[in-house]
Amino acid sequence: MPLPDCSPQVLTAGWTRVDPDVAGWTYVSFEVLRLAAGASVTLPATDHERALVPLAGRAHAVTQDEPEPQEWVFGERPDVFAGLGWCLYLPSQTAVTLTALTDVEIARAEAPATTRYAPVLVTPDDTKIELRGGGNASRQVNSLMLPDFPADRLHVIEVWTPGGNWSSFPPHKHEHDLEADTEAELEETYYYRLRDPENGWALQRVYSPERDFDLTATVRDGDILLIPWGYHTTAAAHGHDLYYLNVLAGPAPRRTLQAFQDPGLKATQDAWPDLGLDERLPLIPRHPEGIAP
Repeated sequence: MPLPDCSPQVLTAGWTRVDPDVAGWTYVSFEVLRLAAGASVTLPATDHERALVPLAGRAHAVTQDEPEPQEWVFGERPDVFAGLGWCLYLPSQTAVTLTALTDVEIARAEAPATTRYAPVLVTPDDTKIELRGGGNASRQVNSLMLPDFPADRLHVIEVWTPGGNWSSFPPHKHEHDLEADTEAELEETYYYRLRDPENGWALQRVYSPERDFDLTATVRDGDILLIPWGYHTTAAAHGHDLYYLNVLAGPAPRRTLQAFQDPGLKATQDAWPDLGLDERLPLIPRHPEGIAP
């Protein structure tokens, strides 16, 4: 098992930015930018690729690329329970200025990159609504940057879990403990939002295969989980719909999200076809009322 100075942990209210110095790892950085309508911020060019996901509001982005800058308007949902996400991918060595067209919250994910790809804007119409699991392990997934996405290391996925359901179940891990084709080595963050931010909560468990490490924590709106290793799974409290944004990156020479599930819980997954999907899904339709297609 890795050294305890790089252990899974939940950062609660008050955290501002996760980076390798904070997490004790190598690849993933994450923060949430909040801008009032009309405000701007410039993110400098670095050796990191970026994914920008509006959690709420709409923004204008313009790069400082030579010879011609590029620009996009992206985002539309008032909050993460009102629509599917957008994602603006920017390669390394790209400076960008963001201007809030409304009050806006933008998740900013970064990882070091060795190859420079083209910028890509992912809209809700570019993604596939996936309903995964069965019974009270049913959830909805919106994959913004999967392994086939033209990027170097970053993967970005958003998940909605109805209140009372389990998510990321059976528990799985990304540690590279096994052969390369069986399990990827990935650092991962979970950024949580609750439909009821004042009263809502969920439970998060992360544990080692040897069971000599076991973290079970209450998570609330705005908390973030750092997962450098370990089986992990989440449960939304009854009556409290849960959203989380996953960011993953690692050293693998090829892009993969290959996970290894806890073999002791495989029987629960085998029962899903008989249970069917939760009838509340999808929680988020592709074009909710009030958001134009």
